[in-house]
Amino acid sequence: MRDPEYIYTYVRHKDEQDLCKLEMRMFFGFDVPSNVLKSTVDIDPSRSPFMKERLDVMYKDTSLDGLLEQVAQLEIDEATFRVVCLNATELGATKKIGHSERRKIERTIGLRIQGEPDLDNPDLVFGVVSLDNHWYFGKHMESEAIWFQHQQKPHMYSTALSTRVARAVANIAVPQPDGVRAIDPCCGIGTVLVEALSMGINITGRDINPLVVLGSRKNIAHFGLKGDVTIGPIADVMDTYDVAIIDMPYNLFTHITAEGQLDILKEARRFAKKVIVVTIDTIDHMLTEAGFAITDRCIAKKGTFSRQILVCE
Repeated sequence: MRDPEYIYTYVRHKDEQDLCKLEMRMFFGFDVPSNVLKSTVDIDPSRSPFMKERLDVMYKDTSLDGLLEQVAQLEIDEATFRVVCLNATELGATKKIGHSERRKIERTIGLRIQGEPDLDNPDLVFGVVSLDNHWYFGKHMESEAIWFQHQQKPHMYSTALSTRVARAVANIAVPQPDGVRAIDPCCGIGTVLVEALSMGINITGRDINPLVVLGSRKNIAHFGLKGDVTIGPIADVMDTYDVAIIDMPYNLFTHITAEGQLDILKEARRFAKKVIVVTIDTIDHMLTEAGFAITDRCIAKKGTFSRQILVCE
């Protein structure tokens, strides 16, 4: 039995390229410069703010005719179906296929499937794509922009991470959630918590400010999620965690000193095996002093404003 194969397509702004590639490395163990990636790793495309869709490869061939012969073997009983061609844009080095040609490919493949087509509300959606001189066919899963639904929160800070960056950070911290315990010990209004909890990540929140803890709890409840957020300094964290996410405080209301930043990192070293640090300052020396090694990093940009995302172990 061959290993499963998945094809993921991506949509991202040029400012998000570096962040997207770090998320890729955490999910798949490698990154690609293009907007399409092949892997044997199963990731729900709705987890990533950059993924557009996923094709679960069932058949592949060097020619469309060869693929059609394989598709003719497909049995879907009484289920209805629809076929979509993924070549609506350039995918890596593969050129875009025009609209009329894509519709023709979809109809040709649909005629080979023994089932009832339904373009509006099908039971099954199949995809076909031409990529690197091969043709692929399989189940198609379109990404749902869940992060977009979280943009408007009851409580917001102008300096908080965007929902897209927060979702990517949660994925970088916990690419495979099974059995992983995470904490955001400086959670603020819970932007990262909302994204992580919506993906089934086992994460708890904490903040020293009672007002922002209240806001975080209300934000979580607003989206029908459940998660624990406690009040208190990071020094009072007694449990141990697989990973901590620290968006280093920096705005006008925190007045944190360099010594305060170092204390946060030293405390995180005590209770977490791995830490994802978000910072506007270069703090490599602090991380070294706290006992961390930086294993990966990226820059998350928004116009002229930049944040560093550091993976530390």
